[in-house]
Amino acid sequence: MGCATAAPAKAPEPAKAYDFNGDGNRDYTNYRDQKGVIVTYGTKSGPGTETFAFDQDSPGIPGKNKYDEDSFGASMASADFNGDGYADLAASDAGESADGHYERGMVVIVWGSKSGLGSKASTIDPTSSDSGQFFGIGLAAGDFNGDGKPDLAVTDDRAVHVHRGGFTPSGTTGKVSTATPPKGSEFGPISLVAGNVTKDRNTDLYALGYKWADGRYTSGIWFLKGGSTIKPGKLTMADKPTRSYDLDEAVLADFDKDGYGDLAYNDTRYKKYAGSVRVLRGGANGPTSSYRLTQDTPGVATAATAGDFFGGSISAGDTNRDGYPDLAIGTGEELGDLDGAGGAHVLHGGKKGLTGTGSKWFTRDTKGIPGKAKEYEGFGAHVRLDDFDRDGDADLLLSGAPVKDKPSGTLLNGGRSGITTATLREVPFTATYYRQ
Repeated sequence: MGCATAAPAKAPEPAKAYDFNGDGNRDYTNYRDQKGVIVTYGTKSGPGTETFAFDQDSPGIPGKNKYDEDSFGASMASADFNGDGYADLAASDAGESADGHYERGMVVIVWGSKSGLGSKASTIDPTSSDSGQFFGIGLAAGDFNGDGKPDLAVTDDRAVHVHRGGFTPSGTTGKVSTATPPKGSEFGPISLVAGNVTKDRNTDLYALGYKWADGRYTSGIWFLKGGSTIKPGKLTMADKPTRSYDLDEAVLADFDKDGYGDLAYNDTRYKKYAGSVRVLRGGANGPTSSYRLTQDTPGVATAATAGDFFGGSISAGDTNRDGYPDLAIGTGEELGDLDGAGGAHVLHGGKKGLTGTGSKWFTRDTKGIPGKAKEYEGFGAHVRLDDFDRDGDADLLLSGAPVKDKPSGTLLNGGRSGITTATLREVPFTATYYRQ
């Protein structure tokens, strides 16, 4: 008489990024300036009330806290790195000093579980033991070689390193693929943006950073094509001199729905800080042509004036269910005599990409939004588009300066008509959470 053979255990479904407890709801991570990370767990209607805060003094988290120097959590990325059905969080401290090496940098993966993030964590080793490497200054997750396993891209100020999946809680990873900037470019990568640019199955990367030449900094954007090895591509330099950290907001989305991802990035120094957003179109081999958006773009409310900081914060999502991603753009706009009162635009995507046609403009004085505009409140200076209520369209979260040091935001729903004030609520949560 034969005996039955037990069926092999079914592997868990990989969790989506930022679902740390595997409940199907997106969770939210914010960097607390030199105080580590705070996680707000999500519900079916968006951010909930359950939070969890940790830093390098917390049990199980590697590294040492030095509030005057370190910046643990200043860069973060999420994926289910070990495939156990719970998303994990990669967080870095590029200023970490260890083993006698000053500002070598450190990357930590905090592992998800049924109860969310906790005290189980592993480190990703720097590629060298050099001082001043700033390993982890930028992070991004994606499937860069198309094998179905999430990888982790890490930049220091000299190269981009892709650590291949799979990852294990013991700290092991697949092989590391390193790409260095074009010879003679003197380009230093600072931040990373991941997404599909070239229409294949591999995640691609943009590295944003700076170049020092002729006694000044110039911003730059470097394309890296995904594949079995990362292929360094075109390096695009900015039009005008700038400071090294000015390109601090960028998103990848297919705004014209041609199958190629477009990079939108801010240029807040444009015309005496009136600000602008540049869009770099994607193509089969990477970036192609570009265009600029300002408050002087036809159809965009208000006008470009010095000090508006148009583009200080940007976020992409489909707000009106037409299949084209839209772009929310935060400003530090002056309203009447109120300096820095703030406001936010929503520009819609279409066959021609992002335009001002039908764009929307929200401030504290917009009908339906509670409160009145206040000087230096910066309402809408921070923006995030996300499908908070999971109904198929992106909603808009707006926030500015904290009220009595308490985080707060205004959440406006999307729909067939796009973002409106018909349904909104005030939430104890800011739009500065990590979106990538």
